[in-house]
Amino acid sequence: MQAALAEAGSEAQVIALASTARSAEDAAASIGTPLGSIVKSLVFTVGGAPVMALVAGDRRCDTMALGSALGREGRVRRADADAVREATGFAIGGVAPVAHETRLPVAIDASLGRFETVYAAAGHPHCVFATTIGELERLTGGTVSAEIAVAQ
Repeated sequence: MQAALAEAGSEAQVIALASTARSAEDAAASIGTPLGSIVKSLVFTVGGAPVMALVAGDRRCDTMALGSALGREGRVRRADADAVREATGFAIGGVAPVAHETRLPVAIDASLGRFETVYAAAGHPHCVFATTIGELERLTGGTVSAEIAVAQ
């Protein structure tokens, strides 16, 4: 993951945590940061094709808005563990927003912009990296959307 970040032009460093970052709540507690500053990398399918939503830890993805935010049509479904691994190369609980097996369309929750620094999974349940919403947009080629996430 560190090499992938560097190759993409990021200066972010992978941070190994003593405790798990498998969930947004775990990551926030491990880092000592607000829950909303944790980036949840969520994989869905739209019309059968995989897509990713990067959503703040204190929000949930509005699947009704996801397809249109990405300019895609079809039924939106949460991807199962096998589909997540196939699309990204990562297991649920450590899915990074970058360095996927296949290039995925990405929608980014605009509410992540509330934070100067956000933390995303780095491919392992105990690893994260610090970044910004702007860098996530650049690294993923994603579309920032105010519609894809709602308060929990």
